[in-house]
Amino acid sequence: MEVKASIKSIRMSSRKVRLVADLIRGKSAVQAETVLAFTQKGAATPLRKLLKSAVANATHNTNMTAGNLYVKAITVNQGSPLKRMRPRAFGRGYTIKKHSCHINLVLADQTKK
Repeated sequence: MEVKASIKSIRMSSRKVRLVADLIRGKSAVQAETVLAFTQKGAATPLRKLLKSAVANATHNTNMTAGNLYVKAITVNQGSPLKRMRPRAFGRGYTIKKHSCHINLVLADQTKK
């Protein structure tokens, strides 16, 4: 059985979050949380919260054991950018895109693997 969790519109670039997401793909939930706890990237904090939420969903809703769960899939997609203006020379405005991303996490039971 699979358990899904997602976060929408995280104010980080999807490219930066994918670097951290690649570290935990395929690992057990306990091992993935340990890796995220000691990762020095800013994206580790929201990914760790998402992982804890998915494990809590699995244990509460489907009565799965947290020790048997592993990260089956994690995808990081682009979100809609916030468009801001920066003043430039001669009264012009320069657009700045502040990127965001959506993260989807799928946990599965290791015994069914």
